Amino acid sequence: MQMEKKRPQLSLDELHQLKWLLGGVLVLLSVWTVFYLEFDAWTLMGLATVAVSAALVRPDWPALVPAWTHRLVFPAVVAFFIGDLWVTGEVLPAVVRLDILLLLYRGVTYRQKRDDLQVIVLGLFLIVVAGVLTVSLVFAAQILVFTACALGFLLVVTLVESAEKGAARPVAGGLPAWAAHVRWRRLWARVREVTDWRVVALGAALFAGVVAVSALLFLAIPRFQLENSLFLERFASKKARSGFNETIKFGDVTDIQQDTSVAVSVDVTDRTQIPANPYWRMLVLDEYRDGTFRLSALLRRAAFTREFTDTALRGAARPVLGEPVYWTFYLESGISRYLPLLGSFEQLRFRETQNFRFGEELGLVALREEPVTMTAYRVEGQSTGGTLPDPAFAKGLRERKKSTPKSDTLLMLKLGVDAADRANLEQRVREITGGAELPAAEFARRADVWLGRHPYSLSPRIPDGPGDPLVRWMNSAEGGHCELFAGSFVLLARAAGFPARVVTGFKGGTWNAYSGNFTLRNSDAHAWCELFDRSTGAWLRADPTLGAGGTQPDGAKGEAALARRTDRSWSARFDSLRVFWYRRIVNFDQRSQVETLKAVKEATENSGRQLRAALTAMVERIKAWLAGPWDVRRAAKLLALAALLAGAGWAWRNRRSWIFGSGAGRHGAKEDPVRREAGAWLRRISDFGDLIPEALGVTEELQRLRFGAPGTWPEPEPVFQRARQAVRELRRRGRVTPA
Repeated sequence: MQMEKKRPQLSLDELHQLKWLLGGVLVLLSVWTVFYLEFDAWTLMGLATVAVSAALVRPDWPALVPAWTHRLVFPAVVAFFIGDLWVTGEVLPAVVRLDILLLLYRGVTYRQKRDDLQVIVLGLFLIVVAGVLTVSLVFAAQILVFTACALGFLLVVTLVESAEKGAARPVAGGLPAWAAHVRWRRLWARVREVTDWRVVALGAALFAGVVAVSALLFLAIPRFQLENSLFLERFASKKARSGFNETIKFGDVTDIQQDTSVAVSVDVTDRTQIPANPYWRMLVLDEYRDGTFRLSALLRRAAFTREFTDTALRGAARPVLGEPVYWTFYLESGISRYLPLLGSFEQLRFRETQNFRFGEELGLVALREEPVTMTAYRVEGQSTGGTLPDPAFAKGLRERKKSTPKSDTLLMLKLGVDAADRANLEQRVREITGGAELPAAEFARRADVWLGRHPYSLSPRIPDGPGDPLVRWMNSAEGGHCELFAGSFVLLARAAGFPARVVTGFKGGTWNAYSGNFTLRNSDAHAWCELFDRSTGAWLRADPTLGAGGTQPDGAKGEAALARRTDRSWSARFDSLRVFWYRRIVNFDQRSQVETLKAVKEATENSGRQLRAALTAMVERIKAWLAGPWDVRRAAKLLALAALLAGAGWAWRNRRSWIFGSGAGRHGAKEDPVRREAGAWLRRISDFGDLIPEALGVTEELQRLRFGAPGTWPEPEPVFQRARQAVRELRRRGRVTPA
């Protein structure tokens, strides 16, 4: 008897192995979302990665864990969560760590169906949380991989449940038969052998289509703030990643410089306005005490307005003639609640309503809380020079000579050191000025030259001894970083009678050649100075770290300024994807979304018109053809068309045979349930090989039921019972792989 060629199938144990592999991959993809979250869960993530990876390599290892430990897992996890919540007081980070712990347990224990579904639900929770709190193209790719693996995992779980049909399930702590001899390379070969690549291609095409349609809808439909709707930001930690806070100790900015991740991305409508040496101001520090600069409470109360809740803010700069220049900032989460700005501005507009305070004299804008998601805002009419007019401070200095001075004005002149250090500073000032009264700009130049004897170093050493640490470093020849240079300059300027303060933010940045925007990294963090020039009534920027003059010229603007900052590295390519995402998805005024929706609408209308025109033309051609004279040639064409349509109809009716390779027999095996069940038992037995005597007799009877005429059939039910017993015997003997 000539047998039809059957497509091989995976055995039950191979399906269990594949399910174990996909479940472990889902656990790893889920816990790796910690990379995108500002939560302290790195230890648990590392532990889960190591443990689950080990369980994937050796699935027999989980059986070595004593069975009694499984009964202690639930109370231990509950105790861990309660303790975590009690110690940290942060709900969402504690829930995330609890989720990772549960995934860790499910990833290293043998799972039943409900446990497999728990893996998907727990992993989906982490994916959703990271998606709400993160805007990252890499994370978008991870979501796609997670979705594809989850769909494949569900398919395998369904196949395992169907194949078991009431068979005994493994008990947690015991070693299942499928885990005793796992060979991943052999399993991969078997998967390739049984895979119908036509089905895989069809599924991949459907998945890609769903992703494309979802992305199109995401672009077209106006977005709402998920974090505001789900209130996740209320439970997230507000700890800053960068360290731009209201108190800066020596070394804080240097620590930020060790991080090369992107902090701010900036778009500008007119490249000619880009300064050669951009300084992005974020925070002003006026009070010095105990080796630390901080924003004093007096200055905070005097300079910052009451809190606003709005989307727009009008600045102090006056409007200028000509086309307005717009600067669009994309501030990453965890940087600071103070917004980076180049100087004074005409108007600042947020993408959504914010709670903020405005320090007009300081040129600063402070949000109520540090944002936990990317914050977008647009600035119009921004000043890029090195001076900041401050009429209010100039007035306070004039009143200081006539009456009792204002406290906030005095703080800009206060040294914050003892008498011995004050005398030392006055001596250094005499060395710098030669005993003469100098203008602010000239003093800045000379002080910068005097400090230039210190080399630049990211790991300076401050000499030991009594007195102020900044004064001790100033009197030595040790190297220093930007904070030491800036702090020393401020003390020297105040000792000389010039109001001075420390400013922190970013300096420079790179111009991304692929996306055409400025990129500021945490490594661009910098500290510099501002000293007040009484003659002009403005603050002058001074950067003593450069060692080339206290007040730095702006230099050339535009293309000349960008030439030496252009970045064409691979990191710039990846950063450009981030900027493209921001422009198209989280654009400031949703103009891009409107344009996208309009383009889709126009494309749909054009396609509809073209389709109607094509159908009309085709109908006209058919009418003209039917109205023409008939002959033998035209009749032959009509018959050929009818035959083609009939063949297409037959192919559609039998599509399962040639698409899915069902291989229906000549005697109606596809329609007969007895033939179908006989074929299923034959496939199971073939997985164990045909050399075992217990299977030979039942195999012949199953072949008669599968391929023979109904009149030659034995009684089906007893045959199926013997086949079931034979399979159990073969499984007991450990013959679980094809011969």
